[in-house]
Amino acid sequence: MKKISALVLSLLLSSTVQAQDSFKVCWSIYVGWMPWAYGAESGIVKKWADKYDIDIEVVQINDYIESINQYTAGQFDACTMTNMDALTIPAAGGVDSTALIVGDFSNGNDGIVLKGKQQLADIKGQNVNLVELSVSHYLLARALESVDMKEADVQVVNTSDADLVAAYGTDDVTSVATWNPLLSEIASQPDSHKVFDSSQIPGEIIDLLVINTDTLKAHPQLGKALTGAWYEIMQKMQAEEAVRTFLAEASGTDLAGYEAQLASTEMFYTPAAALQLTNSAKLQQTMQYVAEFSFDHGLLGEGAPDAGFIGVEMPAGTYGDSNNVKLRFDPSYMQLAADGQL
Repeated sequence: MKKISALVLSLLLSSTVQAQDSFKVCWSIYVGWMPWAYGAESGIVKKWADKYDIDIEVVQINDYIESINQYTAGQFDACTMTNMDALTIPAAGGVDSTALIVGDFSNGNDGIVLKGKQQLADIKGQNVNLVELSVSHYLLARALESVDMKEADVQVVNTSDADLVAAYGTDDVTSVATWNPLLSEIASQPDSHKVFDSSQIPGEIIDLLVINTDTLKAHPQLGKALTGAWYEIMQKMQAEEAVRTFLAEASGTDLAGYEAQLASTEMFYTPAAALQLTNSAKLQQTMQYVAEFSFDHGLLGEGAPDAGFIGVEMPAGTYGDSNNVKLRFDPSYMQLAADGQL
């Protein structure tokens, strides 16, 4: 009987291990995504993963676009990215993706810096170093529109975010579009001037945690764990200076520098605040605008016949082809958090 009991116990243990699913989430350095670093380091993510009997590995990727590419390729189950990049990379690549957490919108955290010039109009004829096809590209085009210019009036130079600061330090680079903390570091260089930033297009650059839709459907416990962890982190981040100090140091700055970045970020510290934007008609208008811009600039792929080629599903309605929905804003997990149901 002892042998049978041991065998049964072994089978039970094996079954438990097999039932525990493992998932990987990636993030890159940005003021609104740094909280994942604290969540991993503090054990908050593990606590919520344990609650739902899963394992979540949180991985930092130094190159932002590379992180999205790896997610799109299936190497990660979820990844931090902006609303535009979610549309133009995974969704445009055919990967059905869901915005699980709407974390914030940039309210000055993305900007354009000129070396030796103080007016945006002076950008005409210059090379502009930025992460091509990213939200920085979008910001540049929106900025150019504001001074009656087009992208043809400048030359975009594709540069990895990991290389932008070093590139700006060379004589050849005179114009950069980027995001914090790189933006503040570059703008602080001698004779450097921030000539446009995202506060001039509020609510258009939204920062998300995007998750593979099929994975979320098959494993709703992953969505619950990530959402629960996020809002616990948000609570601590808002209340405790020590947490913000950790985030500052992890992003390569000090507390004052990090809080300056927070000042130009509309953080949604509560699920209720995130739901207000997610459920709004404004989100639908914003995604239509982003889709139209992306199509006009060839970011939806060569096969896209129009801006509505990719369906974007939102609480206020679907923009684009409802038969080809590849990006979804799902408020249900944030609503569970708001209702205390996680």
